[in-house]
Amino acid sequence: MSDRLSFKEMCAKFDVTPRTLRYYEYIELLTPDKEGRSRFYGPTEVARMTLILRGRRFGFSLEDIRQWLLIRANDGTETQMRQWIDLADGQIVELAEQQKQLQETLDELRKLRDVTAASLG
Repeated sequence: MSDRLSFKEMCAKFDVTPRTLRYYEYIELLTPDKEGRSRFYGPTEVARMTLILRGRRFGFSLEDIRQWLLIRANDGTETQMRQWIDLADGQIVELAEQQKQLQETLDELRKLRDVTAASLG
């Protein structure tokens, strides 16, 4: 059994659209092996895709992810970890602010709901 995934298998494995996978290739986040018109993704590309999707889930921009992957490829793990810490620190601050704003919105909505419910009886 091959350790490479076809384009279709890669889309299915990561539940992404073909357009998304082609875009990640276009912006050089992924570099599959090409054989004619076919694309194949080996273990390195699968690992990169895992990191890309994890970064997206954490709210990082594709450019941040691209830079992080470039650092990983070119400068080694210590630089990668330092960059990751800086990115993570910034994202934690941003997510905490979003969480605060969301909590304020929920509190306001609950109050409005309670006032409306109380006016009914």
